[in-house]
Amino acid sequence: MGKNWMTLLQNQNGLSRLMETNQATERFGLALTSQDAELILEERGNVLREMRRVEFGEGIIPRIIHEFCDSAYIDQSNYVETLLRLQEIFYLYKNEMLDEISDSELLHFMKEQFESICFGDLDYLEGTCLSNFAQAVRAGYSGYKRSEGRGEYEKFDEVTRWDYELYFEALKELCWG
Repeated sequence: MGKNWMTLLQNQNGLSRLMETNQATERFGLALTSQDAELILEERGNVLREMRRVEFGEGIIPRIIHEFCDSAYIDQSNYVETLLRLQEIFYLYKNEMLDEISDSELLHFMKEQFESICFGDLDYLEGTCLSNFAQAVRAGYSGYKRSEGRGEYEKFDEVTRWDYELYFEALKELCWG
């Protein structure tokens, strides 16, 4: 009985906190319904059990919402689905990085890659960017602490990226001689 009471209280507080995030996200055209918030809290419990994690307080989802609400790749039609997946990815990589990285560092890293490398592709974020970074963190890399997780991926990226300026200069030479 006590466990159910605690869970109910935690979910009520979490529901209220999630609904409060709408004040910050509405300017980006994003809003949660109470049903959305309930689903997110339910999935939070499932993911925590699956990942064998314990968490007290409101959880990471309000911070995910605030970090990602201005994303060019999130709109109302994919908002809840994206939040659920980001929550799952976050907890997975907290485990993968052996809790060496702070929540803020991981969120900053995730957002930066989501926007600039992954172009909103959650599979690429999870399976490539975070996988490479987690491998480096497990091997002892700690440079992300100075940058709070920002500007780190290029150190581990195995894919050669386009240099727009170089491409444009070559194109100018080819076309205009």
